[in-house]
Amino acid sequence: MIFIKEEDRMFIEDHDKIVAEIKYKKKNKTTYDIYSTYVSDSLRGQGIGAMLVETAVTELEKKGYSVVASCSYAKKWLEENRGE
Repeated sequence: MIFIKEEDRMFIEDHDKIVAEIKYKKKNKTTYDIYSTYVSDSLRGQGIGAMLVETAVTELEKKGYSVVASCSYAKKWLEENRGE
């Protein structure tokens, strides 16, 4: 799966339509907040949401940021996978 990465989001396109997306914003100088995840019905149940969250968290942490989530899906993923 190839994610298109921008400053404040990552997404997957299929025929110019976004079929999966994660959005995040800088909360302060050291922290990003994941505030939205979306996976189309056609991709649900394939672990795409988890891949989006994991990739975003990994990339932001590599840049030295902490990550929190106001998005319920991302918050649950962080709790289950990072103990947060």
